[in-house]
Amino acid sequence: MTKPLADRIALVTGASRGIGYATAVALAKAGAHIVATARTQGGLEELDDEIRKHGGGATLVPLNLTDSDGIARLGAGLHERYGKLDILVGNAGVLGPSSPIGHIELKTFTDVMAVNVTANFQLIRCMEPLLRQSDAGRAVFITSGAANKATAYVSPYAASKAALETLARAWAQETANTPLCVNLFNPGPIRTRMRATLMPGEDPATLETPEQVAEFIVPMCAPDWTETGKFYDYKSRSLMSFRSPA
Repeated sequence: MTKPLADRIALVTGASRGIGYATAVALAKAGAHIVATARTQGGLEELDDEIRKHGGGATLVPLNLTDSDGIARLGAGLHERYGKLDILVGNAGVLGPSSPIGHIELKTFTDVMAVNVTANFQLIRCMEPLLRQSDAGRAVFITSGAANKATAYVSPYAASKAALETLARAWAQETANTPLCVNLFNPGPIRTRMRATLMPGEDPATLETPEQVAEFIVPMCAPDWTETGKFYDYKSRSLMSFRSPA
């Protein structure tokens, strides 16, 4: 039986653990060849082992996404090897400090923005030509409820996710008349290392797992997914349109 994502190339950032890892495995199980990026070689090798266990294949790319030239080289390499990209999952992100705004150093703020916003901007710039070569390019960016709640004490993270949402929505409008679909996915509280850092007293057993989340991201990457410029809220299991403030 042909798998639903057979012969499709999927780039997943932050793929060495958490939601990125689980999504990469789920996409591979569906037949996609995974191009996995992360800062840690060891985590990528563990991912490769897991994907191979399920009969899939992966290309491992150790990359710090603050390396804009590295992202450009990745785009050039994908063009040379495959001539296209079918799926982009922009998952990599950092939490940054949990502190009042006035206590946060400027460099700390800009470091969060570099990973959560600027890196995704560069990914869009470098991967859009490849996604346009696909018959059904799909891009999904992982966001957070902190973006619209303006959550106190994690202002760099909240601001960066709000900026990411606007960036993705603008890109969705720019590509609305093409086969490319661009959407956002909000997982909510999930059993990840980032969540444990933010909420150290929380019982992780009360949270759903990255593997459960990944099962809802995969359909958004499929050729038969036709929505664009939307926001999937995992907690409510609902696809939402953005609305202007009343």
